[in-house]
Amino acid sequence: MTRFRHVCSNWRMLSLLQIFTSVQRHHSVHRRGLFIALHSSSHRSIGSNFMQMAQSPHHETKALLYRAPPEVRGMVSLDRDAFTQTIVIPSLRVPKGVLNKVVKSLKRTIVQRPGIPRVVQDKEDGIEEDDMRLVLLDPLRVSSLSSFNEAETEALRSFAVPQELQDYNLQLKYCNLKTEEVLEAVLPEGQEITSAFSRVGHIAHMNLRDHHMPFKNLIGQVIIDKNPGVSCVVNKTNMIDNTYRNFKMELLAGEENMVAKVKENGSSYEFDFSRVYWNPRLSTEHMRVVQEVKRGDTVLDVFAGVGPFAIPAARAGATVLANDLNPESHRWLQHNVKINKVAAAVRTFNLDGRAFVRGPVRQELPALLRAKAGVHIVMNLPALAVEFLDSFRGLLAGEPSCDAALPTVYCYGFSKDEDPERDMMLRASQSLGVSLDGRCSVHFVRNVAPNKDMMCVRFPLPKEVLFSSEGEQTGPEAEPAPKRQKCGETAD
Repeated sequence: MTRFRHVCSNWRMLSLLQIFTSVQRHHSVHRRGLFIALHSSSHRSIGSNFMQMAQSPHHETKALLYRAPPEVRGMVSLDRDAFTQTIVIPSLRVPKGVLNKVVKSLKRTIVQRPGIPRVVQDKEDGIEEDDMRLVLLDPLRVSSLSSFNEAETEALRSFAVPQELQDYNLQLKYCNLKTEEVLEAVLPEGQEITSAFSRVGHIAHMNLRDHHMPFKNLIGQVIIDKNPGVSCVVNKTNMIDNTYRNFKMELLAGEENMVAKVKENGSSYEFDFSRVYWNPRLSTEHMRVVQEVKRGDTVLDVFAGVGPFAIPAARAGATVLANDLNPESHRWLQHNVKINKVAAAVRTFNLDGRAFVRGPVRQELPALLRAKAGVHIVMNLPALAVEFLDSFRGLLAGEPSCDAALPTVYCYGFSKDEDPERDMMLRASQSLGVSLDGRCSVHFVRNVAPNKDMMCVRFPLPKEVLFSSEGEQTGPEAEPAPKRQKCGETAD
């Protein structure tokens, strides 16, 4: 019992010691925060921010240090000068001869902020001193000489740096603020900000919400200012057109030039972004599928767009039949085929997807199935592609069913289901008229919106679908094709 009391007593002593240490640390942080002061004749009210720093965690304090002046709140026309403010930060007077060595030794404590110099000219009573420089320090790390660690202190001593901190009036400007910091300062408090965009060449494509609209032109200009190479910012104004897969857009800032030039996976593309579909977030998916294509294979691209599947497949040594209903997409597809020098390997079509399958694909497929090379059918129209799968029913009705390798289909779709893999499998099965359970794989491509995923279902086209007589069509789309060789015959 006595031993138990002794242990409890020691535990209480340890607890009290920990509490005391914590209080001491809190007071130390408090004193460090009080070092920072704001001097500004035009934005005096911002000084309260630095009083709050003493009571804020480090990440909050950092945000407060670089917070824009409150006067910019509600600004709808960008005034860059209104963001200018001055704060006092610590610095060290360093002899010019040892400047590089000191900067290297103090890399932990030197100011680290884009656009803010680490070293400035030293001025004594307004007169520049040629042999001395001021090294600017991070006020969140340095409040006194004791803030330096042992190695830093020893370095300063060995380089004969005067052991005294100097106040330096640092002018923070619009150019020193990040995109998020500018927009957070301008938009009404509590409203969600957005700085996200898709980059398409020189074009930044945004999806602004209703509460952003009063500030849309300012947002566009900030995006241009903060992102080198962006000279045009647009906002989508409606959903993608299901027919041509393009969307209407409005110019927010910059030049009204919608012809973009981009590189993806080593291929070059040019197109009018306002009249065709292009999504830079699909670069990885394009490469994933193309990597399954071997030299000598054939790719049948039903919804080819401007060629992000077709062109790299052709460059990999495949023969490609590429189709798109949108006349603009077809025009740029032909252009991109030429600039990538794959015209000999790519045939282009400007047809409805179903007409492409029932026409050129049906004509070419029998000979392709007799060959040993693989056949890949790409259907990248996520909003509708699954509905086009029924066009393969009875596509080769009347042809002998042979044991040749069947085409591999890559069909894309959107799913809001809790089980998107099963949802895609079931929908594809329904359109084909046969179950794909256990006969397909479903790949997650990307999250499009909350509870909405883009998926790719991959499967060998079932023989009972391709050669079924039940799905054989009559009418203009099913006109008799030229006489074809039977599967039993060999090709040269």
